[in-house]
Amino acid sequence: MSKNIARKVYNISVIGAGHVGLVTASCLADLGHKVCCMDNDSAKIDLLQKGEIPIYEPGLKELVSTNTLQGNLFFTNSMEEAVVHGEVIFIAVGTPPKESGEADLSYVENVAREIAQLMDSYKLIVEKSTVPVETGEKVKNTINLYIEKDVPFDVASNPEFLREGSAIHDFMHPDRVVIGVDSERAERVLTEIYGPLNAPIIITDIKSAELIKHASNSFLAMKISFINAVSRICEKVGADVEKVAQGIGLDKRIGQEFLKAGIGFGGSCFPKDLDAFIHIAENLGYDFKLLKEVKRINEEQKRLAVQKIKDVLWIIKDKKIAIWGGAFKPETDDIRGAPVIDIINELLNEGATVSLYDPQAMENLKIIFGEKLHYADDKYQAIEDADCLVIVTEWDEFRNIDFDFLRQRMKLPFIVDGRNIFSLQKLQDKGFIYCGFGRPQITNSKSGVKK
Repeated sequence: MSKNIARKVYNISVIGAGHVGLVTASCLADLGHKVCCMDNDSAKIDLLQKGEIPIYEPGLKELVSTNTLQGNLFFTNSMEEAVVHGEVIFIAVGTPPKESGEADLSYVENVAREIAQLMDSYKLIVEKSTVPVETGEKVKNTINLYIEKDVPFDVASNPEFLREGSAIHDFMHPDRVVIGVDSERAERVLTEIYGPLNAPIIITDIKSAELIKHASNSFLAMKISFINAVSRICEKVGADVEKVAQGIGLDKRIGQEFLKAGIGFGGSCFPKDLDAFIHIAENLGYDFKLLKEVKRINEEQKRLAVQKIKDVLWIIKDKKIAIWGGAFKPETDDIRGAPVIDIINELLNEGATVSLYDPQAMENLKIIFGEKLHYADDKYQAIEDADCLVIVTEWDEFRNIDFDFLRQRMKLPFIVDGRNIFSLQKLQDKGFIYCGFGRPQITNSKSGVKK
């Protein structure tokens, strides 16, 4: 896939075969390096060794298959095999949030300790997982504490900026590569690994690199919450947030990315990293009130979606609510932190019947909700006799809809558009009751329902 082949081939190990680890390992192999991807989940490794992919990411299956056949990529559940193989070892294990919002670094510590006990030659240990500032120091101290042989090593930070759904493109065509190091040797190795990408390489100290990741994600989350706050003002005066966002986004200092109003952000990164950064700041004696408000606005948007349903239907007990979308964003099956979870829970608590369809995330949602929901085979089956349709994920297949057919099959022609994907004029012409976010509301004149 890659036309950019590394000038020097390294033996690299990636610890963790989750989304970040698997994409990182596959892309490094595609650059020509010899990559071992290790995970202690034997079932996951068995799948990968058979050529099956445990997650959905466009293009990943083909990338894994190609580089496995070429001998550049292999999988193991043996930490010893991974440490022996890799001169460079990327740590890409999970850092899930604790109840306090603090990142759980136990997996990182475990890996650092095992590497220390197994290595018998120089190793460059690279933080790829999203970790709090000063984690690099703790990794280094852990290795020094448990190391069993007198061998040199370096620790570096190389945060990832991969978006689910476009992770391979993001790796191969990054806006920048951030490398935090404290030795010339580590800098040379990592610049040689990433040099073929022809991207700007930012060389920093380790602590600055660690902060860059949390600061980046928190800033993007802030942009989303800002436009959602603006959308509330738009609704009060009858303005259209889509036009407002376009008007401010064309300012090059602001940019149009992440200015989409709706039910808010989710996923495995923004909510977790926001909480972690708030907690990091508190530990350092700073009350990051701005980020706390970003979080509050985001939570409010999910509740607002249910309120919009109530504003029209009044009572939603025994009403059928159809939901299109479950993944936190298109082109992924990931439901971690997805807004749909809180929305469904509130609807169920109100006594509604929920019919759901998502192109990729159905199996993951079944793990959470079991028999509490009706899982439709397609988008049109989901809306049969529904009192309301809620758009939660902006999959492309939801954008081109036969609205005449939709209206015939629904009990009420009522849509809550949580991602503002539909045309106001078209829905008005088709006689729908329409509630977007920060957009003028459409009333079905026949029903007489008004917002």
